[in-house]
Amino acid sequence: MSQFKRLNTKKYLKTGKIVTPDTIYWKQLSVPTLVKEFGAIDYVDFSPIEPHYFAVTCSVRVQIYNPITKLVVKNLSRFQETAYGGTFRQDGRLLVAGDEQGLVKLFDPSSKNVLRLFKGHRGPVHRAQFTQDLLHIASFSDDRTVKLWDIASEKATLTFAEHEDYIRAGAINPMSPDTLISGGYDGKIKMYDTRTQQISYSIDHGSPVESLLFLPTGGIFISAGGTEICVWDAFAGCRLLTKISQHHKTITSLRLGSNGKRLLSGSLDRHVKIYDVATYQTVHTLDFPNAVLSLGVAPGDQTVVAGMVDGLISIQNMEVDRNKDEITKRSTNKPPPLTSVKVDHEIRTGDFQKLQIYDNLLRKYEYVKCLDTVMNKHIAKSNPEVTISVMQELIHRKGLHRALAGQSHEFLSRFISFICHHIGEHRFMRVMIDVAMILLDVYGSKFHEFTGILGTDFRRLAGVLHREVNLTYDLLELQGCLELLQTATEGSDSIDEMIRFVKADNDQLKQSAQAKESSILTV
Repeated sequence: MSQFKRLNTKKYLKTGKIVTPDTIYWKQLSVPTLVKEFGAIDYVDFSPIEPHYFAVTCSVRVQIYNPITKLVVKNLSRFQETAYGGTFRQDGRLLVAGDEQGLVKLFDPSSKNVLRLFKGHRGPVHRAQFTQDLLHIASFSDDRTVKLWDIASEKATLTFAEHEDYIRAGAINPMSPDTLISGGYDGKIKMYDTRTQQISYSIDHGSPVESLLFLPTGGIFISAGGTEICVWDAFAGCRLLTKISQHHKTITSLRLGSNGKRLLSGSLDRHVKIYDVATYQTVHTLDFPNAVLSLGVAPGDQTVVAGMVDGLISIQNMEVDRNKDEITKRSTNKPPPLTSVKVDHEIRTGDFQKLQIYDNLLRKYEYVKCLDTVMNKHIAKSNPEVTISVMQELIHRKGLHRALAGQSHEFLSRFISFICHHIGEHRFMRVMIDVAMILLDVYGSKFHEFTGILGTDFRRLAGVLHREVNLTYDLLELQGCLELLQTATEGSDSIDEMIRFVKADNDQLKQSAQAKESSILTV
């Protein structure tokens, strides 16, 4: 006799956590190597040239680390007070940093000499960056000014004083050396055009701005402040494109990864969120032992570095399973395992697992009792997937009509409540729609007989069905809008996003007299 096939109730169970390609990719980061420094880690920046050393700014020095050995290879300690924002030039040959005294210092990382000393700020300089022509430096200071310095002459060529509070963030357009933005603790973001020597736009982030960056195309820039990240369209009058709110404490740093296709944000909530730049949806989260102040990502995501408030530096390298092919080759050279000789006949033992109650009732074609069994409060509430599976099996057997006919008003009320509760769940929606249609077929001619609670339940079911239909229309409209946006995005992806670096004439830059004097005094 053939064995009765049990009902599969696991197909409607809730799915586990979805494993995306991003999850698999970022899980390849190695176990963090923790390095302890003195003081909070203000800034982390990677050299764009191999072997991609990274500069860590903390306390009164900028230290350059080897990402492979995790050891300090250079120590730039020509600071009398706290150093800020050590940043490499685009060719990796020079490094600029500000300090608490309001000075901006230009270093040669190979010799550790101070090549230029820019004086002019009356407050601490927290950020300084090179322009894309490699000939100028933009500095952002607590004296509420932004200065543009000429490297060759060691003089300030432009000064913008548009903020009403400390300036702690700045960025330069990667496609245009004439456009730069600054963000202050007044919550404002200012865009400047160095050609006209005037401010182009002023926008409100809504919170003190902690970090700014441009996307590689230069048409979009991103600001972080408070618990929100704002995305702005620079080509459309700095129009706000979207807001991201995934952190519950202040966001302190922004970085780009995966060649500009991923955005990383570090926060005081000890998390680093990774977003897809195309959708601005969170694709992965990295956890750290303390509040994150600074982030650095090497080209190609080879290394991810996070600096924390207690002086810890977390260094993670992207691991590649290089031994996989070797293991496969070695395993194929092994002799085949010993196996027993097959016999002519094999006696199999039967599987005598006890059937569930609803399986027994289905086996006996007792559909009414089977439906009553799975509609009791214990099963319907705690294991709705069992109830749905039985209903689907009854539909396949064309037995649900018979199971519903002649039921009591109390049962019908519970049945309608079950439909109303689960018809909106994507797991159950298809089956619930069929169940609702069969219920209406069975009792459609008797609606005029239902009064009181049961009549109210049927009217509630009608309202739920109308809402689901309206929601479907709304989602279809939204789908059409998203398809238009996706089409426009795919058209813009064909634009070449390569950044062109212009070689400067000051590759053989020599130490200025002012820098020499500063070095002698420091020693």
